[in-house]
Amino acid sequence: MDKVIVYVDDAAHAQQILAPLLAGKEAAAGTQWVLVACAPRMTHRVSKWVSHRARENWRDKWSEKLFAQLLPWLQSGSPSPVTTVVAKGPLPELVTQLQAELGAARVVDARRPKLDAASESVAAAPGRLSFPGTLPSLLTGLGALLALDMA
Repeated sequence: MDKVIVYVDDAAHAQQILAPLLAGKEAAAGTQWVLVACAPRMTHRVSKWVSHRARENWRDKWSEKLFAQLLPWLQSGSPSPVTTVVAKGPLPELVTQLQAELGAARVVDARRPKLDAASESVAAAPGRLSFPGTLPSLLTGLGALLALDMA
């Protein structure tokens, strides 16, 4: 039996990634799936005001919603066994533990890619344009005007 460990944080994106794997019915029928829910990180500002138990409850509720979206879709094609796990620590340690329990298993990262800070700021403010070199040329022009005015 083929074993696949899948990191998931968004159901729609994961379905796009996993659809080619499920396309081969004979491969999908003999596959044991392990879905690992990777909840979004909380900022340090939030974690100062929320207790550890409240964070754990939120992570559990978040993962239940994610699994409720993915499990029917994943099991619709074939009655493959599906195990769900909620990541509560670093992923390399978790995958080592899972591979020790399951044996040899493929790892598929079906998480939505994160945007870097520069592209996030551009995406957040689409009407805002930046022209490199505008400020230095403006200051040079004002300096030239002042110099001509003083002369």
